[in-house]
Amino acid sequence: MSVSLGIELFVSILILFGTSLALLSAIGILKLPDAYTRSHAGTKSATLGVLCTLIATFIYFSVANNYLSIRLLLGIIFVFLTAPVAGHMMCRAAYRSGVKLSTTSIRDDLHRDTKKHDH
Repeated sequence: MSVSLGIELFVSILILFGTSLALLSAIGILKLPDAYTRSHAGTKSATLGVLCTLIATFIYFSVANNYLSIRLLLGIIFVFLTAPVAGHMMCRAAYRSGVKLSTTSIRDDLHRDTKKHDH
């Protein structure tokens, strides 16, 4: 079965967008000043980039081969749920272990919240 030009174009755009976000994430990890902003770059844009690529793959195989991949759906759900939570937990652990914020950081909202819970 041939894939229509519209579907191929949509899938190509999704893959291009996903790889661009992954590249942007890699640049952010290299260029941003502290662990917290690097974690943000690594989790937010990389997660969206992977999701775009997986969704494009899912759409292509479902249209081209009439094949609905449960593995791809599970991968999409797994990445969507775990990557942001893991990034948040790593930042929280870094903060509690004393990793300093960048000197260019303006606010530290977590300072007030952690002092409330520490006894």
